[in-house]
Amino acid sequence: MASFLMCRPDYYRIEYEINPWMSRRRQVRSQAALHQWEELHRVLTQEVGATVKLIEPVPGLPDLVFTANGGYVAGRRFIRANFRYNQRAPEAPLFAAWFAQRGYQVLTLPRGYYFEGEGDLLPCGLRLFGGYHYRTDVHSHRIIGELLQQEVISLELADPYFYHLDTCFCPLPDGAALYYPPAFVAASRRLIEQHTARPIEVSAEDAHRFGCNSVVVGRQVVVNAGCAQLRQGLEARGYAVHEVDLSEFLKAGGAAKCLALRLGWEDEPTWA
Repeated sequence: MASFLMCRPDYYRIEYEINPWMSRRRQVRSQAALHQWEELHRVLTQEVGATVKLIEPVPGLPDLVFTANGGYVAGRRFIRANFRYNQRAPEAPLFAAWFAQRGYQVLTLPRGYYFEGEGDLLPCGLRLFGGYHYRTDVHSHRIIGELLQQEVISLELADPYFYHLDTCFCPLPDGAALYYPPAFVAASRRLIEQHTARPIEVSAEDAHRFGCNSVVVGRQVVVNAGCAQLRQGLEARGYAVHEVDLSEFLKAGGAAKCLALRLGWEDEPTWA
């Protein structure tokens, strides 16, 4: 059974601007955001059959809701984030404490090696794919690879609207992956084509609706509403697609995957 860590959006707002999606002039509708988050929680737990655990929201940390950025889980080890922006840095010790209290070994990268968790580190087949440029430092990939004794394929991002890897790259359980080619430099596009079983291109329209920022559990995909072409393509490949309106979270540059940090990749044999 897949398990995820989420955080209620009690304090979610646009209080600063650290990516092109964010504008304090385009503020979050708090009640609508809560309803959308609750629907994502319901779909994951009741329709997908996943377990969801919660970390407490904290005043003054509006982006704590995007739990996927807090670190990376590998078995009973947790590599905590080193956030690039000071506004998000206070989140890291909260995530570290949550995992430490539950018996995880918490690993920390050296100062100056920026790393933003599952936002920029995703497993696909037998490899880890790491994004870098806007948030994560490419040199952190070497240290993570050594810690986990696993190869990390480094992918350079090329579009600030797709500032994390999980906004433009989505592994599927058979070693295939959804991706938005313009979000990567040419060399990284070649690496995706070389190291994934079947790279599946996502249209510009669906990519800008964060279609790649989806939660995948087996043959089920939870995706932001309105990605019609992506949904059709996934269903043609035998996936069950669950749409959830996450428009309030797109205002900060996040959707389904950003809102759910997967716990225990080793529990799913499709990711082994």
